[in-house]
Parts: sequence; C-alpha cells; structure tokens
Amino acid sequence: MSNDPIDDIQLAELAADLGAALAERGWTVAAAESCTGGWIAKALTDAPGSSAWFAYGVVTYSNEAKQRVLGVTPATLQRYGAVSQRCVQQMANGVVKMSGARVAVAVSGVAGPDGGSDDKPVGTVWFAYRWPGERVTERMRFHGDREAIRRRAVEHALRRLRKGIDHWLD
Repeated sequence: MSNDPIDDIQLAELAADLGAALAERGWTVAAAESCTGGWIAKALTDAPGSSAWFAYGVVTYSNEAKQRVLGVTPATLQRYGAVSQRCVQQMANGVVKMSGARVAVAVSGVAGPDGGSDDKPVGTVWFAYRWPGERVTERMRFHGDREAIRRRAVEHALRRLRKGIDHWLD
C-alpha cells in the first residue's frame, strides 16, 4: 500500500476483482464491521452482480450489538476489549454462523480522533478472516485522520480477502 489511501475508483476495482474471484468459485462472502461502519459491505455491493456472491453485511458498532448479533462474549469484551484479536475472531465466527458464507471478514478498530490508548492507539485495527479450512487474524496500525484510517482498513480487508482466495487456486 502507498502512503495515500486509494480513491473510490480503485476501491471499486478491488471489490469487483474480489467478487469475480468469489463468483468463479461459487463462494459467498460476509462482513462483520465495527470501525468501518459498513464500508466494506458498501464497496462489495457497489459491484454489479454482487448479489451472486455477497451474503451478509453486519455493522455492530456497540459492544451490546457485538454480543447480541454476533455472539461476542461479555468476558471477551471485558478482558480484551472490542479492539482485540479475540473479539474479531468471535465476530467472524458469528457472521459465518448467521450467513453460511464460505469467506468472511471481521474488523474492529480505533479510527479516532479520540478513543486511543497506549496499548491501542488511534489507527489500531484488528481483522479476522475466514476461508474454507483457514482462519487468520492480524493487527494493523494505520495513520491519518478518521477518514484515511477507515479507508485504509477497507482497502486492507479487500486486498487480504482476495489474497486468501488466491491461495485456494492450488
């Protein structure tokens, strides 16, 4: 990724490419989002034909929503917080359970400008991905204002989902 966030046209191209890869395999994708506020789902559903490969998009911004909708446990939120590996793993599991999608992404982070801490500064974003037989989590740190951090998180999620699908070509 460059230092500048990608523009809307490039984001649309990433989403369309991901959609084509999903359609080729007959797979569907689901997204459980917090700090991106549905932007991943928007990018994906902006692509023509997305109804063939996009299953669900769930925005669970509050901790209560994460618990009620996706099954994130109160113990996880209390011990690790919403911006954590455990939380995004449970978010991904929840969206796969509700949607039946073969591929999923979950994202939770601190987009700013407030809300950061020493161990979770503004720009910290956790991702969880699920592909058939594989689960991956990663922590990223993005820089910029709220818009840039969120845009970078969406871009990162789309690129990583696509890369994971390429793994299954072999």
